[in-house]
Amino acid sequence: MDNASLVSLSYQLAAFRSMDVIANNLANASTPGFKRESVKFEEYVQPVQPAEGQSGSQSVAFVRDAGVVRDLSGGSLDHTGSPYDLAISGNGYFAVQTPAGERYTRNGHFTLNSEGQIVTSEGYPLLGDGGPITVAVDDGDISFGADGTVSGKQGQIGKVRMVDFADERALTKEGSSLYASSQSPAPAADATLSQGMLESSNVQPVLEISRMIEVMRAYEATATLAKNTDDLKRQAVEKLGTVQ
Repeated sequence: MDNASLVSLSYQLAAFRSMDVIANNLANASTPGFKRESVKFEEYVQPVQPAEGQSGSQSVAFVRDAGVVRDLSGGSLDHTGSPYDLAISGNGYFAVQTPAGERYTRNGHFTLNSEGQIVTSEGYPLLGDGGPITVAVDDGDISFGADGTVSGKQGQIGKVRMVDFADERALTKEGSSLYASSQSPAPAADATLSQGMLESSNVQPVLEISRMIEVMRAYEATATLAKNTDDLKRQAVEKLGTVQ
């Protein structure tokens, strides 16, 4: 395969990757706490031998996928009225206990399970300073303070553990709005908790659709380049076949 075809293929793969990430953003536009992502690309320059009629050093540039960049800006806070819906303002994550170990999330849609524990939609317990937070039947209506303090009729029940990391972008996404980290979590210094609210996704559907159209146009342009290259090859072979 010649360089023109390889360059075209690298651009087409980049467009496919971009479309996949954009589609995932749109699919999670209504997921609480979801952070939009974009693909980061790099130019990979490869030295090549000069073709006939060329002199000096020559190179060809390919597109290389350098990973995904997560937009960490906060979403708007939407009022739900549910006493176990929680939203963090500022930098910070909820800590939850999963079978795979401690994980972190910005999705504050919690409920009570049959054991009185505050859990995620998947049933993972929300962690407080002393472990999972458990609400007793006689605790009555539960209130959450801005600092994470959980209180009931009998007094303080616990305190929601909100954590932060030195490098948020290094968090590894695991699905179900959960992140894993090899870093040691620290208390979130500037995080405040709001009860009865959820942080919306920071995805803006109109902008994502605009980006999708741009990617489609870029893909079409690359596909046209590949077709023109193939046409030139075909014409060259046909002319060569007529030479006596």
